[in-house]
Amino acid sequence: MIKRIVLFLITNFSVLAVLSVSARVLGIDAWLAEQGMAGQINGLLIMALLIGFGGSFISLAASKWMARRSMGVQTIEHPRNATEQWLVETVRRQAGQAGIGMPEVGVFQSDQPNAFATGMNKNEALVAVSTGLLASMDAGEVEAVLGHEVTHVANGDMVTMGLLQGILNTFVIFFSRIVGIAVDRVVFRIENGIGPGYWIGSIVAELVLGLLATIIAMWFSRQREFKADAGGASLASRDKMIASLRALQRVHQPRDLPGEMAAFGIAGGLGDGLKKLFMSHPPLEERIEALQRG
Repeated sequence: MIKRIVLFLITNFSVLAVLSVSARVLGIDAWLAEQGMAGQINGLLIMALLIGFGGSFISLAASKWMARRSMGVQTIEHPRNATEQWLVETVRRQAGQAGIGMPEVGVFQSDQPNAFATGMNKNEALVAVSTGLLASMDAGEVEAVLGHEVTHVANGDMVTMGLLQGILNTFVIFFSRIVGIAVDRVVFRIENGIGPGYWIGSIVAELVLGLLATIIAMWFSRQREFKADAGGASLASRDKMIASLRALQRVHQPRDLPGEMAAFGIAGGLGDGLKKLFMSHPPLEERIEALQRG
């Protein structure tokens, strides 16, 4: 259940990098630097908003396409066997309980037990499970996993993550340029136009602030996982949800899914100390304890 967030973040940062570099290559940064301080601040804010939310929106809009391309998801249009029929019917029932439109249901090839949900519209989402998950879990455990993913969709977690990432992108773009201008003015004593300090300062600041933004996004993702676990327990049962997490423990903490899909998958990776700051999912032990307390 990790794949969704990681794919989203990778796509978002890739789009953000392309838009940011394009602004430099096309001379937008240089033009803004010639407008005077007031013009610079206003222009930078507008540019940051456009690039920040533009990158996030493009990533969100492409999320289902990215999932199919990167994970090789095969959508179940006409169930070919009893397992596929059961998957479709279970998701249909849970979607009805959650009050959302019927998501597309798919399966992807992977020995690792995992699943994810994605899509920019809660009524047109995609829920997919791995062949490894189907092979390693019983029906009750898979039902809980599907409930977890359907809850992500019903809670609008992908859209909320997109909005949060848009804000973080804007923050990174805007303040990295402010740092670049400051380095030019203070260190290189350049009063008009832009010099080497702007390019060096803005690039370094963008990397540092981008790291901080990732920590914030991962913290948000971890909080949403507890909510999705609670939803899975409601749609299946608490015992089934706990059993599905214990099943993940039995396979020694599945590897994180690639790219944007991570935050909306079911499994999480290992981590402690600083490493935990970059985890899209809480440790399985914490998730199990939260369900037991609830």
